[in-house]
Amino acid sequence: MAFEHPALPYAQDALEPHISANTLSFHHGKHHAAYVNNLNNAVKGTDLENKSLEEVIKTVAGDPSKAGIFNNAAQVWNHTFYWNCMKPGGGGAPSGALADKINADFGSFDKCVEELKSAAATQFGSGWAWLVLDGGTLKVVKTGNAENPMTSGQTPLLTIDVWEHAYYLDYQNRRPDYISTFFSSLVNWDFVAENMAAA
Repeated sequence: MAFEHPALPYAQDALEPHISANTLSFHHGKHHAAYVNNLNNAVKGTDLENKSLEEVIKTVAGDPSKAGIFNNAAQVWNHTFYWNCMKPGGGGAPSGALADKINADFGSFDKCVEELKSAAATQFGSGWAWLVLDGGTLKVVKTGNAENPMTSGQTPLLTIDVWEHAYYLDYQNRRPDYISTFFSSLVNWDFVAENMAAA
């Protein structure tokens, strides 16, 4: 059973002007597709090819001899998750149980976003910033390269991709502007709330 390259959950130009169709054509159409292709080639004929993406990630995490499989599997998962963390007309603030949980664990919504922005801005080089559920508590973490918090027993609720290919065509070296726009105009809090409810 080959891993599939999922379609974007919206049209390629749906996030404009914040993220261009040109960026998504490269990021989703080339980078994400390459990770899927590489993963399928790497697991073909092994006992990993019939496992779920999450099972592959957890099985090979920390094994230096399986680093290539881990990197591609985690990047397939991370990107699929990231696309769903955005939506046309996103931004704003969450409501309901998610808003209550954020206020309880961070003190305020603004403090939560401030921590997420800081994590995304200070991740040196390529990587991701995450809102996770860790032992029942919301936390902000950052990971380098393909790393995913699920390998540490945390449940990802939200991510922002800070690899340069996520923003460079639109923002060049202005990572903070991309991060700010993500939270003001793109973030899909409904998806985050669904993830928390399912955890």
